[in-house]
Amino acid sequence: MLLTRYRPWNQFNDFRRGFDRLNTLLNEMDTSTQEVERKYDFTPAVNTREGEYAYHVEVDLPGVKKEDIKVDIEENRLVISGEKKLKEELKEEDYYKVESFYGTFKRSFALPENVDVENINASCEDGVLEVVIPKLEKPEVEKTKRIAVK
Repeated sequence: MLLTRYRPWNQFNDFRRGFDRLNTLLNEMDTSTQEVERKYDFTPAVNTREGEYAYHVEVDLPGVKKEDIKVDIEENRLVISGEKKLKEELKEEDYYKVESFYGTFKRSFALPENVDVENINASCEDGVLEVVIPKLEKPEVEKTKRIAVK
């Protein structure tokens, strides 16, 4: 019997080689599932800020047409939804690889109580949707008030 030095890390090398083979197989597989996921994984970036007279919501929507954007108020929530379509004149099967996100999207935001829902404005320019949500004017409250004692 030949004595060899015990190296406990050798068994991990075999384990790592097995994972390397699995990773190679997965990379060689058809990427169609990734493309299907990409189609339904479009989530536009959103920036929100509060100004003195209004709240502002800016949504990055490059490549989305104004007609494909919906802005709604549902149960005191601002709901922005729509669809980014793949270019109509190009067929998906003509592409070798598609990394652009496309598909439907929906983002919703709870509105504070002090907003003027009737005067919300939305505009889209250069691929950025801006929603301006005016604040309701606060009734002026007296800074000091004396209460009569009875």
